[in-house]
Amino acid sequence: MTLDTGGPVNFKPRPVEGAPPETKQAVPQSLLLDGQQRMTSLYQVTLRAKVVETVTPKKKKVKRWFYIDIRKALDPAIDREEAIIGVPEDRVIRTDFGREAVLDLSSAEREYASLMYPVSQVFDWDKWQDGFDEHWPGDQNKSIRDEFRTFKREVLENFKMYRVPVIALDRSTSKEAVCVVFEKVNTGGKPLDAFELVTAMYAAAGHELRKDWYGDDGKQGRHRRFSEALRPAGTESGIIAGVANTDFLQAISLFYTRDRRRQAEAEGKLGKELPAVTGNRQALLNLPLDEYKKYEAQVERGFMQAAKFLHTLHIYRIFDLPYQSQIVPLAAILADIGDAWEHEANRINLVRWYWNGVFGELYGSTVETRIARDFMEVPLWLKGGPEPSTVSETMFRADRLKTMRMRLSAAYKGVNALLMKEGAQDFRSGQKFDHTIFFGENVDIHHIFPQDWCKKQGIKSDVYDSIINKTPLSYRTNRIIGGVGPSDYLAKLEKGNDATPPIDGDRLNLYLRSHLIDPSLLRSDSFEAFMLDRQKQLLALIEQATGKAAYLGNVAEEGEDVEGDNDAVEAELTIAAA
Repeated sequence: MTLDTGGPVNFKPRPVEGAPPETKQAVPQSLLLDGQQRMTSLYQVTLRAKVVETVTPKKKKVKRWFYIDIRKALDPAIDREEAIIGVPEDRVIRTDFGREAVLDLSSAEREYASLMYPVSQVFDWDKWQDGFDEHWPGDQNKSIRDEFRTFKREVLENFKMYRVPVIALDRSTSKEAVCVVFEKVNTGGKPLDAFELVTAMYAAAGHELRKDWYGDDGKQGRHRRFSEALRPAGTESGIIAGVANTDFLQAISLFYTRDRRRQAEAEGKLGKELPAVTGNRQALLNLPLDEYKKYEAQVERGFMQAAKFLHTLHIYRIFDLPYQSQIVPLAAILADIGDAWEHEANRINLVRWYWNGVFGELYGSTVETRIARDFMEVPLWLKGGPEPSTVSETMFRADRLKTMRMRLSAAYKGVNALLMKEGAQDFRSGQKFDHTIFFGENVDIHHIFPQDWCKKQGIKSDVYDSIINKTPLSYRTNRIIGGVGPSDYLAKLEKGNDATPPIDGDRLNLYLRSHLIDPSLLRSDSFEAFMLDRQKQLLALIEQATGKAAYLGNVAEEGEDVEGDNDAVEAELTIAAA
């Protein structure tokens, strides 16, 4: 665990044991709070290039160099830990009476001859390999040279590719927070989650669940496949990269527990005798290995289809995803119904279900019951059954739009995606925000009446920061808009410049209307009239998406008071999120 320096926590730095003397004069960028012994050991053994001072199990101080026995390391019948040996400071192991050398590694040539690789060179093997090849020349020694190349590929490469998990605390972390986190990590560590426990249970049956998720031996794991699914060029990950290993197990658990319930129903059981359909922690821990294998491919395909589904709604980035938690029932439903989701009637209802979950803000907390309920109810609805409770229970209030001011709100993100899905066109280019344009033009949510202009007019931030005054625009367009009033920036767009051609006024009006903006109100800088008109139009858009009429009345945003101080609320939410 590390902590960036320069914040309120002022620890006195101390270099890692064995670091060069000049290190004491350096100003550190970060401090190592937890893992000091491990990092010190790794540094001294692999990078320092000096003999290591250590202690024996009997607490006797000794100096040691460490080597890897190449042949033992490659022997699958030998535990690799047994391939690591320590030798005295002079690099010679002698008999008990010290008269006769058992193993002499006092020169590079003797290392080559003994096929003993120095751990101090695991990150830089080129020079040692050159000497090794010269020591074992000719065709008659080709097998020995090949042996080293295999060792390099199967053992040494692991040192360079190994990923060390790190908890990184930034410099703004308070002293109290650092103490709490350090105490939790240092005394108990991260508690085992359901995935780790299930991994341990499956290992007893000979199945390596961790390899399924993270991959092994050059094979891509499920986590990587999810990260790469529909990943846009130039970005690090796709829309379902945030799916956790427990999310995947949860979706499989829904199928398994549903099978158990159906079997109980077939046996004539009723009421409390029927097992619940669930994906809770206990259900994950009770998931048999054969049931996991039965459904893993089907559920993985469901998550892949979920990525496609979200893209059809113009949700491309994890950052813009209304609810991460809603992906689990979405993937499970798609896995259950298969290709039927692409039929128009089914797709329309699935889209409606999704938006009801978003604008009803039903996936914000305590979602396990809702996930299971939707998994059971939505497929039946698609076959002509009753509306699922997520659809029937959704209630969106008319004044809710006024309180959508932060990206933490699922509904806030939902409005942005709906505008793009309904064909919003960029003010400058007139392009619709499809997948290519979204990333190529760096599209994001921006103010329509700019913040600077609103501040000069004395308009409060909790009014002008509402989603009513925001819309998706490209980065370049937002730069042209700047901080002037709408009438001024629209005139600039119509006039054009060296980099941007002029835009016909009627055409620009069409672009504005595609964002549900009345051009006359924008051209006259009529802020209040604009807010009222656009609120009505956005409300109609949401009603169309959910298939439900809005209610009158105020309602607070998730984690926010309707009449609270916006800055204070954002600060509290930031702390809570951290």
